Amino acid sequence: MEHNFYLSILLLFVSLVCLSLFSLFYKHKSPWNLPPGKMGYPVIGESHEFLSTGWKGKPEKFIFDRMIKYSSELFKTSILGEPTVVFCGAACNKFLFSNENKYVVAWWPESVNKIFPTTLDSKEESMKMRKMLPQFLKPEALQRYVGIMDTNAQRHFSSLWENKYQVTVYPLAKRYTFLLACRLFMSVEDENHVAKFSDPFHLLAAGIISLPINFPGTPFNKAIKASNLIRIELLKIIRQRKMDLEQGVASPTQDILSHMLLARDENGEFLNELKIADKILGLLIGGHDTASAACTFIVKYLAELPHIYDKVYQEQMEIAKSKSPGELLNWDDLKKMRYSWNVACEVMRVAPPLQGGFREAITDFIFNGFSIPKGWKLYWSVNSTHKNPECFPMPEKFDPTRFEGNGPAPYTFVPFGGGPRMCPGKEYARLEILVFMHNLVKRFKWEKLIPDEKIIVDPFPIPAKGLPIRLYPHKA
Repeated sequence: MEHNFYLSILLLFVSLVCLSLFSLFYKHKSPWNLPPGKMGYPVIGESHEFLSTGWKGKPEKFIFDRMIKYSSELFKTSILGEPTVVFCGAACNKFLFSNENKYVVAWWPESVNKIFPTTLDSKEESMKMRKMLPQFLKPEALQRYVGIMDTNAQRHFSSLWENKYQVTVYPLAKRYTFLLACRLFMSVEDENHVAKFSDPFHLLAAGIISLPINFPGTPFNKAIKASNLIRIELLKIIRQRKMDLEQGVASPTQDILSHMLLARDENGEFLNELKIADKILGLLIGGHDTASAACTFIVKYLAELPHIYDKVYQEQMEIAKSKSPGELLNWDDLKKMRYSWNVACEVMRVAPPLQGGFREAITDFIFNGFSIPKGWKLYWSVNSTHKNPECFPMPEKFDPTRFEGNGPAPYTFVPFGGGPRMCPGKEYARLEILVFMHNLVKRFKWEKLIPDEKIIVDPFPIPAKGLPIRLYPHKA
């Protein structure tokens, strides 16, 4: 009798678990007309396929295989533990980017919310941050940063590239962008100080978009540990800045950190230190990993395409020759770098630093005849347009002229997203990339040491061996 009782309890428990899984992962078998596709395995869905195509260097494969099999515009799947509709193509991009807060809002995977516990789990906090940034990152404000960027770049190349037979590009590009972000966002210039929290950053980046499995050795676990180490160092900087502001040593307007420390919320309260640390941490990632990936792939493609390099070199040397000894780059110089920026844009088309982004449906709606349920996640894919021959003829061909004149059709070139959620650091990224290109090509020509080096996307594109190159300094 007792045995039958426990057996009944066990069967009831198993039934409830099965019913829960059925409800969660098979609710697409509803009367709603959901997009075609499959949800994969319970809990993990198709996350492994989604992530592993990036690890193999072909992140577009997950998208294009399903575009061919199910629909060229949208299909359903389950990734990172969430039922998801993947939106593909310019029309889908336009819909998502144009309907922020009407049908969709920004959404971050659980892994991101746990790494940034005080910031990104709150939509209100995210909105406040986006209102705060433009005054520091709009073109008018950035003009005064050009000289600082050039000074940092000159120091970077003279100390780490010059008089070297060969270098490995990716770690150096990360160092350049990270030091620059620390200087401009927090006025921290001491490289030894920066090194204390720059080293864990690659672990943090690798775990941001991952399954939130917090076991030792997993990317997510490493990312949480790395974020805690970085946060400790940031809190030291924040507390020192508070003291400097109180004593009049630091300026209230010198950088984003000062502004955050002096800003008050709607209740007249200052932001707490941990929230500021998380916001700065998010900014450092945004201003670091994507730009360093772009700089790395610029080096890669200029090595592979000498005729493109020659045109960039000619443009940059005309600017260099117009400068007097010791004169720094200025805003007008950057405006002359049209061809160089077209090259950078084509690099970001063929090797986009960001693979896409998530939204969440805040209401039930119909799109292209298909039902999108409230609460489902929506993923827009950069590669669904960047590598689509309907948007970019012969997409495998590297062709900077695509960006001449009016450039690509709207909503097809989206390395920075679009709409109200477009990356607020777009113009900042343009400046740091162009300053990097200028200081690089006026010093060197180069060749790749691994001709067919594998590319890994995790979640940013990275050459598997860091892109080692042989340097050939220009004769004075």
